Amino acid sequence: MKKRLVVIGNGMAGMRTVEELLSAAPNKYDITVFGAEPYGNYNRIMLSSVLCGEKTIEDIVINNRQWYIDNGITLYAGEDKTAVRIDRKNKKVYAQDGTFAGYDRLLIATGSKAVAPTIPGNGLEGVISFRDIVDVNKMLAYSRSHNKAVVLGGGLLGLEAANGLVSRGMDVTVVHSNEILLNRQMDRAAAKMLQTELEQRGLKFKMAAKLKQLSGDEQGHVTTVSFEDGSRLECDLFVAAIGVRPNIELAHEAGIYCERGIVVNDTLQSYDPSIYAVGECIQHRGATFGLVAPLFEQAKVCANHLSAHGAAEYITLPTATKLKVTGINLFSIGDFQGDVNSESVHFTDPALGIYKKLVIKANKLIGAVLYGDTADGGWYQELLEKEDTITGIRDVLIFGKVYATSA
Repeated sequence: MKKRLVVIGNGMAGMRTVEELLSAAPNKYDITVFGAEPYGNYNRIMLSSVLCGEKTIEDIVINNRQWYIDNGITLYAGEDKTAVRIDRKNKKVYAQDGTFAGYDRLLIATGSKAVAPTIPGNGLEGVISFRDIVDVNKMLAYSRSHNKAVVLGGGLLGLEAANGLVSRGMDVTVVHSNEILLNRQMDRAAAKMLQTELEQRGLKFKMAAKLKQLSGDEQGHVTTVSFEDGSRLECDLFVAAIGVRPNIELAHEAGIYCERGIVVNDTLQSYDPSIYAVGECIQHRGATFGLVAPLFEQAKVCANHLSAHGAAEYITLPTATKLKVTGINLFSIGDFQGDVNSESVHFTDPALGIYKKLVIKANKLIGAVLYGDTADGGWYQELLEKEDTITGIRDVLIFGKVYATSA
């Protein structure tokens, strides 16, 4: 008889694991999936492309409902099918409406949830996060009926949301607590070039800003954003994009060991040997995850063990950063700031809008920032991951792979 696999979470990490598992051991499990959203599996990282009009919701669906039927997967999807309890003693998962499924193996892929600003007024109408299809549909509706938007957060998600809203005709101001955009991925020089280019597209910025409160009208709808310096911004739509945190409440309530995320070993197994976890909800060797590349690698390793092939180990590699805004090319990886024992090599061409910075330590590349010309990003990432020595090409490394290898 087939074993029973239950998957909690119908997102990219969980379903990539299922895809890998179907490929490795197609007849090993009867699979049941619980998803909180009433859809098949979709590409969450492409929501910004839907917002700015480059794609539709249909374009970003990875697996439609027919795919689940074709693969014999039972899908429980929608708010009432949200998993609310894991009974580890009897190995059952219960949904909000009482639906339940028994498991021999359980895969938790509950993802993460948006961090809400802890300020007065964060419960007003018109205050949303940028996380799922519902949020995108709200933003699209506001763009048709309102004018002024404020986006809190100058990180990847915030800039993608802001770019989408300005492309829909809204007056958008990005509020960032740091004086450098993408301060976790960019150095000051590259961030300044990015800000200038986004300003040319119509975006406004309020940098190094401290939020004080949100105010609303008599109907309880947001109207004003106030700051500690006494300044104010009119606001019809307030989008919070200040990060995410692992969604671990369900696992924690079931007594599964968690710290910042569900703690897993190198096989993506939790402290309960019948329960695995992947994606943004996990913590592996102290790290949590927010980009898609490590999630897909986790899926591959986890499927390897669920299929009982049992040879793979998950290793966290440096992950490259890219901004999903058409016409803007940036790439960042590794330790792009360096320290007293490292050295930096720069190349700048202001006329072409190109900036490159490589950080070198002990004759190895440890970090890179590219803006404007990112063609060699993949090569730099390869050098960094393999920890290859750059002796012999160090002097020409900044000019890219073609030049360095021919030289």
